[in-house]
Parts: sequence; structure tokens; C-alpha cells
Amino acid sequence: MPAWQADILMYHSISDAPGPTSIAPDIFAAQMRALAASGLPVVTPDALANPPAPRVVIISFDDGFQDFADTAWPILREHGFCPIVYLPSGLMGGADSWAGGNIPPRPLMEWDRIETLAGEGVCFGAHSVSHPDLSTLDAETLEDEVSGSGQDIAARLGQPVRHFAPPYGASNPNVRAQIARHYDTSVGTRLGVAKAGDDIHDLPRLEMFYFTDIARWQAHLAGRGGAYLAARKLMRGVRSGLSRVLPIN
Repeated sequence: MPAWQADILMYHSISDAPGPTSIAPDIFAAQMRALAASGLPVVTPDALANPPAPRVVIISFDDGFQDFADTAWPILREHGFCPIVYLPSGLMGGADSWAGGNIPPRPLMEWDRIETLAGEGVCFGAHSVSHPDLSTLDAETLEDEVSGSGQDIAARLGQPVRHFAPPYGASNPNVRAQIARHYDTSVGTRLGVAKAGDDIHDLPRLEMFYFTDIARWQAHLAGRGGAYLAARKLMRGVRSGLSRVLPIN
């Protein structure tokens, strides 16, 4: 396969809610304007089997928040961008009341809105049924969460579901093997740019909270963001190491 790279952008909520999983609407709009100005092709994960250019961009959203429909999609549609939204299929119409969810919880889209968006060109992927840490599950429950989510979405939308994102990015060899039985690709929360030769069922993404400075985002799009991304990856590694060795009070 020819060499390629994919900047897979990771979003959750487009809102003024606190925390790193929310991006303010005006910042999101500016990020999308910069992306449009870059001229880089925006594709869905389907295109990774045969990328249309050496460098592509995928815009991904986890969880299916209501603000995707209300705020993000009108901006994306204006630019002609087709995103992928990963859905925890058993929770749609509810809120992010899972472990680590926002306080107060943020509402998730209802199925009728999802069906409308699919008709308008939005791509949907699976994000488990109930948003658990998949790496903690027994084999039977893991199968239900992984395969059941795609089956739920396919039944609702009348089209196959080919792509997956494990909640929290939590994965291990068993989880990835289970995902690979049912889906063409999977993305996690590991920070980085996806490249040919990466495990197609463990692709890294760019957490867009790190690119709320639009000048820094423009530099990345122009190919000048390597040092910043490397520094962020190093800081993540340090924090991860500290969390393993420091006592929890």
C-alpha cells in the first residue's frame, strides 16, 4: 500500500461545558475554517482502504452528543465536510452519565435525529452499547458490547457499520481482536497522526483540545506542528507514568 498519513481529529462535545471534552462553538468554527483553507481532503474512515491523497483528514466525534446535531453539523455542512460519529448505541436519547461523564450530564441525540443526519450524509460508527471500559469485560460481555453496538446502529439506519471506537480508548490485544472480527477500522485516544503501517484497529487521533490556539492548528495543517505534537506526547507519557506510581488519596 502506498505511504499515507491521516490526521484523525477527535471531538466529543461542541459546547461551552467545562473540561477538555468540550470545544467552544466559536473555536470549533475557527478550526474548521482553517481546515477548509488548508485544502487538505476531508474523508471518512472508508477512504483509508484507498486514500485519495498522501495526506487526508478525518473528523471524528465520540458519543453522539445533541450539540453535534445542533452546533457542529451546520458548520461542517457549510464546508462540505463529512464526519464520523461513534455512538454508544444503548444510551442514545439519554446523557453522558457513565464514569467520567460531564457534571451536569450532557444530552445525547435521539435516534430520529441520527436517522435524519445519516440521510444528510453523516457517517456513523459504533462506540459500544453501554460505554464501559472494554478491557475489563469477560469474553461474552465484550462480544455483546462490541458486536451489539454495530448491529443496533445498522438495524436503525439500514446500512452496515464498518468502524469502531472503544470508550475511553481502553483497549488490549483481546479487545482489538474482537473489534477486528466485526469492523474495518478502530480509533483510540492515543495521541498522534495515523500512518500506513499502523494497526488499522488501533489508530491514533489528534485531541482537538490541544489545538484551540488557531495559529498552532494552522501550523500543524501546514506541516509545521511536529515539535508541538512531540512535546504533547511526552507530557502525556510523564503524566501517565506519575499516575501509576503516585498514591491515590
